[in-house]
Amino acid sequence: MTKKILITGASSGFGRGAAIELARRGHQVVATAEAWPLVRSLRSDAAEAGVKLEVIKLNLLDDIDIAHAATYDPDVLVLNAGVMESGSVVDIPMERVRESFEINVFGHLKLAQGVVPKMVARKTGKVVWTSSMGGILVIPFVGIYCATKHAIEAIAGSMRAELAPYGIKVATVNPGVFGTGFNDTGAESHTQWYDERTAVAPMPDFGNSLADQADPKDMIDAMVEIIPAEDHLYRTMRPLGTIDVAKQWQETEWTQNA
Repeated sequence: MTKKILITGASSGFGRGAAIELARRGHQVVATAEAWPLVRSLRSDAAEAGVKLEVIKLNLLDDIDIAHAATYDPDVLVLNAGVMESGSVVDIPMERVRESFEINVFGHLKLAQGVVPKMVARKTGKVVWTSSMGGILVIPFVGIYCATKHAIEAIAGSMRAELAPYGIKVATVNPGVFGTGFNDTGAESHTQWYDERTAVAPMPDFGNSLADQADPKDMIDAMVEIIPAEDHLYRTMRPLGTIDVAKQWQETEWTQNA
């Protein structure tokens, strides 16, 4: 059965790949992009791919954009947009911390509060949050990003329990380290403010951790399968090897000293 699907953060990476492939499979997809040049670029990408894709502007720092996106009534709401800011927790400027939470968490939550009541009224629908392996474990020097994803895990888990009586499903997508460019940009982001002469916890070289990133197609394929599906696991993590890493991390939190 075809679905009406709204995907945030669809101008690149997982969102772009999933939006175009879902449209190719016949779903009615509304894809959002942060700025007008990105809207035009995504429309061009869709035309080049030969698929019908409705693209709208959605800057998650803009209440007018959020209100406009919330006028849609999708069967599935995919909360995928996000930013990653690198820097130690004691050095990163608070402006960057607040912006990370505003985009990754608060903007999406406000959009969900506009869309989900319509799902509840008809007693069917699904919300998919793009979390991260960083929502399960912690990666030093991207701790604020991980904090936003930990918040998403808590929100998604609560929503799942709260909305189940009304026929609404909630799920998470948890990517590991994929070569979409997102991790590379996040690793570089601190250069806008970082000063090694005054840093409390100097930044490491991210080079090794960014080598051999996985093919994004693995995560996109999984998203395309679970987004419209009626039945699937609550959490979808790729690459599959990351699942064991995440579970081992959780175990160490109970066994390691402070």
